[in-house]
Amino acid sequence: MKKQTHSFDLTIYHSIAELSAEDAALIAQAKRAREDAYAPYSAFKVGAAVLLQNGQVVIGNNQENASFPSGLCAERVAVFQAGAQYPDIPILKVAIVAGSVKNSSSKPAAPCGNCRQSIFEYEKRYEQPIELLLMGTNGEVYKCSSIKDILPLAFGSDFLD
Repeated sequence: MKKQTHSFDLTIYHSIAELSAEDAALIAQAKRAREDAYAPYSAFKVGAAVLLQNGQVVIGNNQENASFPSGLCAERVAVFQAGAQYPDIPILKVAIVAGSVKNSSSKPAAPCGNCRQSIFEYEKRYEQPIELLLMGTNGEVYKCSSIKDILPLAFGSDFLD
């Protein structure tokens, strides 16, 4: 038997004011995207902003559906849109702002498993890490240097060989 420990570094900023101008601007765009989310069933709105290597920012927000599996998370809306509009431009960062419309939350929410897997596919595609910025409706911002940090033992194309 062999035991392994997997860990990662997480940088926690007390507020947006501590971020670089670029990161603060990306969080602001994710906040704006969150405002237009369609979340009539969960009342949990999520906005995402994707920064591309060419400086373009692509946004997305969650889109719910009465047939629950038919909806789509903000993160996948944004990264798929980036992939469709700019197929040859690597993604550098994804900012995610999430929280209930019923009350504010200072606790950042990480992407669901499907979104983690989708973001991981773009890391593999462009052979470079994608930085994550996570924030609730206010308060702290978590920064991860790669989706692999929060998706250990990821399933990738190498399993399909």
